[in-house]
Amino acid sequence: MSDGAPTLLVLHALRLRSLASAVDVADRYRLSAEAVGERLAELDVDGLVAHRDGRVSGWRLTAEGRTLGEAMLAEELDLADARESVTVLYERFLALNAPFLGVCTDWQVVESPGGPIVNDHSDPVRDAEVLDRLTGIHEIALPVTESLAATLGRFDGYTIRLEQAQRRITAGEHEWITAVGVDSYHTVWFELHEDLLATLGRERSTERT
Repeated sequence: MSDGAPTLLVLHALRLRSLASAVDVADRYRLSAEAVGERLAELDVDGLVAHRDGRVSGWRLTAEGRTLGEAMLAEELDLADARESVTVLYERFLALNAPFLGVCTDWQVVESPGGPIVNDHSDPVRDAEVLDRLTGIHEIALPVTESLAATLGRFDGYTIRLEQAQRRITAGEHEWITAVGVDSYHTVWFELHEDLLATLGRERSTERT
């Protein structure tokens, strides 16, 4: 393959995004969109990625591409002698995962005598308590993302993305807790979780809660 966009980063961006344009892939790791487009074309020829046309279009991994990506992630981890360090950081992240998901649930629904109902945010005291919990989680999560970036450079970016989402939430843009289609706190958190699992070769289905 030609020089240009690193194959690992292109494959991994598609692993994290599932379906993405060349520009989306380039933006994920601050790569040249032109170089990413060329790399995707090469990977397409090799049967590692495929382009989906239609109303929802973009590039996706093939099964072969996913397998190669996983092998490259394992090789990267071992060459950096970072498996132990990333595992420890993953465990620290995992300890925050259930509390964070609890925040998302409590922001969206409330308990009633008839069962859970959509939160209409008519109780500012309750909402403030949920937001305080998110702030506490955020303060603990940032050292984890900073350490991940220091261990493996491709983890760079999660800290600033979480900070950007948190700033919007603090400013009263509460849709940035769980909104889809934007870099909401939940969107970034979910991607980081998948990144850690992929890096360590683990599956959500076998993960402890």
